[in-house]
Amino acid sequence: MAAYLNRTISLVTGQTGPSANDKNSTPGTDTVDDSRHNLSLQPSASSTSANMSGISDNRMYQPNDKSPLQIFVRAKKKINDIYGEIEEYVLETTIFINALHADAEIVDKAERELFESYVHKVAAIREVLQRDHMKVAFFGRTSNGKSSVINAMLREKILPSGIGHTTNCFCQVEGSDGGEAYLMKESSDEKLNVVNIKQLANALCQEKLSESSLVRIFWPRERCSLLRDDVVFLDSPGVDVSPNLDDWIDNHCINSDVFVLVLNAESTMTRAEKQFFHTVSQKLSKPNIFILNNRWDASANEPEFQESVKSQHTERCIDFLTKELKVCNEKEAAERVFFVSARETLQARIEESKGNPPHLGAIAEGFQIRYFEFQDFERKFEECISQSAVKTKFQQHSSRGKSVSGDMRSMLDNIFERITIFRNLKQDQKNLLTERIQGTETQMMQVTREMKMKIHNMVEEVEEKVSKALNEEIWRLGVLIDEFNMPFHPERLVLNIYKKELNAHVESGLGSNLRARLSMALAMNVESAQTEMTDRMHALVPNEQLLTNSAKLAVRTQPFEMLYSLNCQNLCADFQEDLDFKFSWGITAMIQRFTGKVRERTKKQTPALLNRQSSIGHTVVTPVSTPVESTPVCLLPGSGVGGITPEQLSVISRFALSSIGSQGTVGGLVVAGIMLKTIGWRVLVGIGALYGCIYLYERLSWTNSAKERTFKSQYGRHATKKLKMIVDLTSANCSHQVQQELSSTFARLCRTVDTATTDMNEELKTLEAQLNVLESNQKQLKLLRNKANYIQNELDIFEHNYIAPQ
Repeated sequence: MAAYLNRTISLVTGQTGPSANDKNSTPGTDTVDDSRHNLSLQPSASSTSANMSGISDNRMYQPNDKSPLQIFVRAKKKINDIYGEIEEYVLETTIFINALHADAEIVDKAERELFESYVHKVAAIREVLQRDHMKVAFFGRTSNGKSSVINAMLREKILPSGIGHTTNCFCQVEGSDGGEAYLMKESSDEKLNVVNIKQLANALCQEKLSESSLVRIFWPRERCSLLRDDVVFLDSPGVDVSPNLDDWIDNHCINSDVFVLVLNAESTMTRAEKQFFHTVSQKLSKPNIFILNNRWDASANEPEFQESVKSQHTERCIDFLTKELKVCNEKEAAERVFFVSARETLQARIEESKGNPPHLGAIAEGFQIRYFEFQDFERKFEECISQSAVKTKFQQHSSRGKSVSGDMRSMLDNIFERITIFRNLKQDQKNLLTERIQGTETQMMQVTREMKMKIHNMVEEVEEKVSKALNEEIWRLGVLIDEFNMPFHPERLVLNIYKKELNAHVESGLGSNLRARLSMALAMNVESAQTEMTDRMHALVPNEQLLTNSAKLAVRTQPFEMLYSLNCQNLCADFQEDLDFKFSWGITAMIQRFTGKVRERTKKQTPALLNRQSSIGHTVVTPVSTPVESTPVCLLPGSGVGGITPEQLSVISRFALSSIGSQGTVGGLVVAGIMLKTIGWRVLVGIGALYGCIYLYERLSWTNSAKERTFKSQYGRHATKKLKMIVDLTSANCSHQVQQELSSTFARLCRTVDTATTDMNEELKTLEAQLNVLESNQKQLKLLRNKANYIQNELDIFEHNYIAPQ
């Protein structure tokens, strides 16, 4: 009763704001619209009617931004905007994660699917948010005026109402954006005329629906401020017409924000009504319940019992809310019990819409009090439903938004850590690879210098060995020639074949001897050098596969073999043998033998003479020339071989040769005369006989064997002379072979190292590209984490502004 008096006093004095003791009020947002509630109450009905008639319909329907319902509208818009950002964020993150999924080390399939699930989850929440509204459900016994209360709040007679059992099914009234009113049956998209509600929802009609069916009535928003503020009204059949209360609650009431129990003031609350709300209280945690004692206009007929009946109803309603349902305390319960006349209020508002004063719709005395009581109910109802809807709907969405953004941020943190570890690993690989490339280049330069020096030294060594071995083999050439045993014949045709075969024998023998002495050692040295090169160069190649390939490149298919290009056939092509018989004690032979010895002695004395001349001071001593006498030197007394000057000997030699070469008798006679006069004829005859025997012996001994020995001797001297001429050429050729072999091996190994270096550089480029991608991914992840933090802050601000103060 005290709560009722407080509300009445506040209305009379014009203080339409909430009382200081109202804990559920929201500062700054709960001021009642003057156009709807701030009506000055006068003692007389006539003055009240005059004041009320002056209120225009435009003010009555003008939207008020300070209305409690606008809190829900703004909160809905804000949470929708936030979820729009969340949806963009989730899509952006999912696209980014799908791009990362190519690398299984960073994001696995389960994580990718989890991110994709957030896209569907947020889309489903956004769809629910679009449908979210403030829903109020009206319940009570049959004929208590539930439909009339809804019509009065909507200011139009939308739902069918009347005496008896009228509403046969659930009717939901919600706003539509179009200017056309229509209705839709459950599980149907067909738009029906709103007039059909009188047949579909009326229990007195034949086409009535079942009690649990739902008819949705779409009413233009501009015709009702409550619908414009996203309020949805749910009318129900009487709780005493069906036992399926659980199904009602599960199908139609579970998402309701406020329940209005409409009682008949002419009777008391029944067990059926109590049982229904007991069930609601069990399924929902502390539901918001308003109790309207309708048809209070009947109390005007018994004014003497009016206050006592009101006190009795109020006490019972407060006990029901506090002691039985335990949904609020006594003070809150007193603020939720009202005594109204829905039909009277509806009529008054219809008159207002026509421009008439509202008291024309009065049914009995006390209209003003009942009218303001209904307005007070609407104000409290608006405050409660706004607070309840924001909490029950948007708090859950805000929590889910926080959960989504928090989970995604946590997952992004894990991915960021994995990318950081992966990036550090790649950075270490890059550093090691860079050091390896630099070390390879430095070592390659050093190895190249060392190998060039080694090849140079080895080439000089090979040249020296080949030269020495070839000179030794040339010195032993006679032995090799004597080993040739092909039948010999001085015939020219046979002799040419003999020379050809002898050339081949000498060439083959020299080559075999050189190979036996040098090839194996040289081949081992070459292979040892190649092995050293291969080991040194392989140490520069990091990849095992490259090592295998380089080893295949470095190894020859056949062992190295030195080729000695002697070609005796061409060297001895100008050899001309002399197989004519020559008496070894003939004058020509003696002179040649003698001149040869003198020539050798002169060669030995010439360096000594030059040394003496240089020691004297380069004084040139010119010998005195002795005039050649006409008398032969050999006939001069006291002249001997030792005293013959070179000039005299030259004259004698020329004379003797010319005499013998001419085969004339003059020379023979001259010599014979000289000999005869000198030593006597007996001695001369003896000497002649001995000389003839020797000549005969040598002449008879001049056989094919002797000719073969002479031929081989001549050939040996000629071949020795020719072979000595190519010693330097042959040794240089062999050293060139070694140089070419080692250089080609080193070149192949260098190509292998170059290939490995190129591959390492390509790998380095790949690592750098991967590092750039990873750094870009890290930046994107930081940006996405910051967006998640931004969304969290937005939701925190939303809860602070719309949920926490409530």
